[in-house]
Amino acid sequence: MSFRGVFLAVFLGTAMIVAAFVVNSRRPAVEVARTTPAMVKATGRCAQCHEHETGAVVHEFEMSAHASAGLNCMDCHTPQEGQEVLPHQGFEIVKQVTALNCSGCHKDQYDQYLRSRHAAPSWAAVTGAEDFTAEQIAFAEQYHPGWVDREPNALAMLQGPASITKGCQKCHDIGKPNADGSIGSCTSCHARHVASVELARSPQTCGQCHMGPDHSQLEIYNESKHGVLFHAQRHDMNLGADPKTLTSKDMPVPTCSTCHMSGIGDRLDPTHDVGERLSYFLFAEVSDRRDDFRKKQIEMKASCLECHTNNNISTFYREAESVLKSTNSLVKQAREVMEGLYEENLLTPAPFDEPIEFLYFDLWHYYGRTAKHGAFMGGADFVQWHGFYELVAKLAEIKHHAAELRGEGKEDADSSDTATDAE
Repeated sequence: MSFRGVFLAVFLGTAMIVAAFVVNSRRPAVEVARTTPAMVKATGRCAQCHEHETGAVVHEFEMSAHASAGLNCMDCHTPQEGQEVLPHQGFEIVKQVTALNCSGCHKDQYDQYLRSRHAAPSWAAVTGAEDFTAEQIAFAEQYHPGWVDREPNALAMLQGPASITKGCQKCHDIGKPNADGSIGSCTSCHARHVASVELARSPQTCGQCHMGPDHSQLEIYNESKHGVLFHAQRHDMNLGADPKTLTSKDMPVPTCSTCHMSGIGDRLDPTHDVGERLSYFLFAEVSDRRDDFRKKQIEMKASCLECHTNNNISTFYREAESVLKSTNSLVKQAREVMEGLYEENLLTPAPFDEPIEFLYFDLWHYYGRTAKHGAFMGGADFVQWHGFYELVAKLAEIKHHAAELRGEGKEDADSSDTATDAE
């Protein structure tokens, strides 16, 4: 290149840089200053791009109580201590919004959630204790001994990483530990951006995970009188009512959250610990009473009193507890058969390597739970046909397979064959 060409290139380049500085110096301060919540609120700077690129995000936020209260994007997306920062269009935002961000304003709710089985026990149920810090394990074990400091789930490991990633963890990540030291994400129930109380009160929200053969609460609820009435009257209810002032006038028919979490009337305070009103371990093979059984049952019954008399509630509980005891009895019979086979070395100690182990798992994990949940939630069909019928059918299969493993009846069968052959 000639000297003239080099001179022109340097001159034009310098001129362009100077022009850029001049133009930038004349831009309004709100366009060039470092982003702050006040600036985002004043300029709608996030929405200017996102309403074109991810419009639903903006529209969801506009429907939220957060928007009505004057919050803006940076109130939730500003990095907190320990969180990874993501440079974004001149902004510095948190790379992943977690429960830590929500807990800045909703500390009580987060603390209640941390004590619940929705927190650490949920994630540990799949992957065991390996993802948690020693402090997190120690905290959770106070409330749920043995349910966090545990090995990974044997059945999940057998099914493999594809099943775990796309299946198990999609529900159990409600209790996933985050890199910032917090656990879980409030969006599991409230959804991102709309952050909805109404959504969290919808049975379908809980039913995203509490459905299917192992805990068919959504199906049971839909069958129950509560479910039938809710679907008929939903549009007349105030599902978005403030949790601190919710009354039966807002929701004359309960959903999952009404019984397990809401403060309703003047009898109960709201809670995000979904186990506070549960008196039994219904999910267990054999269901025992929880600690503080009486207190928890009284609190659950307090929600029932919004609609039912004490006599009706007592009868309902007595009948449900009778189902629980009968279910325990059938499960214990099956468990004794299995324990006998292990003691006789007819089964290997390894889990889920023999067909009868799957039969036993089906018996208690699917049908035992279903009968118990059906009884405590008013789902008669799930108590009977999806519960007890399957329980006794699977128990008969287990006993049949156990007899085969022991070789019982083989001699009689051989003798019969011999006699037949002789004839």
